Amino acid sequence: MRQSKDKLTFLSPDLANTILELSNIKAFPKGSVILKENQYIKTLPILIDGLIKVYAHYDDKELLLYYIQESQSCIMTFYASLENTSSKVTAITEEDSKLILLPIRHLANLIKDFPEFNELFYNQFNLRYVELIERLGHLLVDNLDKRLYDHLKNKSDLTKSTSIIISHNQLAKELGTAREVVSRTLKKLEKAHKITQNSGEIKIVGSW
Repeated sequence: MRQSKDKLTFLSPDLANTILELSNIKAFPKGSVILKENQYIKTLPILIDGLIKVYAHYDDKELLLYYIQESQSCIMTFYASLENTSSKVTAITEEDSKLILLPIRHLANLIKDFPEFNELFYNQFNLRYVELIERLGHLLVDNLDKRLYDHLKNKSDLTKSTSIIISHNQLAKELGTAREVVSRTLKKLEKAHKITQNSGEIKIVGSW
């Protein structure tokens, strides 16, 4: 419990203690589905270790919305909880992760008793809005070479590793294009000495 409290230093001691008293803490291995589209919300996740990808499905493609990093939560889950609607997104762990799972029945009281709790999610909403605007800008302006490189670099920065383990098919889903197109573009980036590839592993070796 002490370790978990140390991860909540962005909250006041009273709010951190209250959340920990009301919640469960659970570890999830990489690749765990934390939330599915159309699922009703029972708990609000707060990430204390690891990384989570949040995306929406369109046919067989994924629209990446944002990543949840340590000390963050999921604004889409928060909204669905307040409105008592099903989830519009899927959330999956990108690496081994540990979460605080706060039952949503406590949200109303936390919002009433702790204004900073409400402010926390307003700030999260603003962060995701800015990220979404930036992502739309890249879609409109950048060619696929740049988008793919930036996507890989973002993954590298988030995981604090130059090595990314991911399939061409998964990259294609995340970028909304065909696997063959991703494979060709990766070869192009490799020839330009931006990346190297080896058995499902991609490494960032050069800047844009």
